[in-house]
Amino acid sequence: QLQLVESGGGLVQPGGSLRLSCADSRFTLDGYAIGWFRQAPGKEREGVSCISSSGGTTNYADSVKGRFTISTDNAKNTVYLQMNSLKAEDTAVYYCAARLSGCSDYIIAYKYWGQGTQVTVSS
Repeated sequence: QLQLVESGGGLVQPGGSLRLSCADSRFTLDGYAIGWFRQAPGKEREGVSCISSSGGTTNYADSVKGRFTISTDNAKNTVYLQMNSLKAEDTAVYYCAARLSGCSDYIIAYKYWGQGTQVTVSS
């Protein structure tokens, strides 16, 4: 099975940017939809973005639309989440997850999960 690893988290000031990466060094991500989720303290895990296995469809939560961009680099077998204009409310642990074929709104639909990477937006 896939072993997803997130990276790129850290501390950033409001208005700043980060780029998160989700990669699997052993197996191809071809054929999988990749979703980004986040969980802030005291809150439910929520969907942030997703890209379909074909790359032809992307989804964004309303809270991040226009600020975040999901993309893939097939040569690097990596999915990215570019986060711009970060706000304090973006602070959370960010997870990537994979499921076969298509994006889903439901956390339980994703079979494979990374360990998460912390994003903290603070002055």
